[in-house]
Amino acid sequence: MTTIDQRVVRTAYQQSIADYWNKEKDPVNLRLGDVDGLYHHHYGIGAYDPAVLDAAAAVRDDAIVQEMHRLETAQADVLLDHLGAIGPGDRLLDAGCGRGGTSIMANQRFGCQVDGVSISEQQVGFANGQAEKRGVADQVKYHLRNMLDTGFETGSFRGAWNNESTMYVDLYDLFAEHARQLAPGGRYVTITGCYNDVTGGRSRAVSQIDQHYICNIHPRSEYFKALAANGFVPIAVVDLTAATIPYWELREQSAVATGIEKPFLTAYREGSFHYLLIAADRI
Repeated sequence: MTTIDQRVVRTAYQQSIADYWNKEKDPVNLRLGDVDGLYHHHYGIGAYDPAVLDAAAAVRDDAIVQEMHRLETAQADVLLDHLGAIGPGDRLLDAGCGRGGTSIMANQRFGCQVDGVSISEQQVGFANGQAEKRGVADQVKYHLRNMLDTGFETGSFRGAWNNESTMYVDLYDLFAEHARQLAPGGRYVTITGCYNDVTGGRSRAVSQIDQHYICNIHPRSEYFKALAANGFVPIAVVDLTAATIPYWELREQSAVATGIEKPFLTAYREGSFHYLLIAADRI
């Protein structure tokens, strides 16, 4: 275990998360990113091309990986679509940035400065290396910082997002920090998995997802309570559950399947788990 500066990792749980991602070299993340150099740590949305499943044996695995990567990049595009009007002079924050793919996409789209934060030294080093390879290291920078206490200046960001990283932190603490960092009128967007309060708590499948990723999936209602408590007003709520099921169906048939596909598909299909996009403005 590598112990990180206590200003970054403040609890044993946070340390366990940092250790997990420092060691992680899962092909489902790396092989997909190798397709075009955009390394994501999230899932995909949209229908897949069924032709990839019928490809010749010699190319089938690569065809499926490329199609999965297309779907996860489409997911990031949908998130960026909801950031609103962003110009080259604005600044964006990628909280829980992983290996940095969405930050790179944001810079490509808006031409603005993007800062990513992660508590994983491995992720931050990798992401900064990718920014250098693309020649955008002056605009896209990744930092070893805690998303609950980044140290960035108050009101310095026009937009911020969490792409499948909210389940590792307390939502009230997270949204308080985002409210501090965002300028008035700034936009916050998250895409996340959340359990369905209506079904009465975490289902067995949702608990299996928690255990696999060492996370703590929140109920859907808690997002809206925590946003309101920190001065955010939702402007868009999009249920992406049906749109993400094809990704998981394809992944289950891929060479990079990890075994967690069945709990995800079960949870989505039974309605105990939702894949949600929430966009909210800071007032």
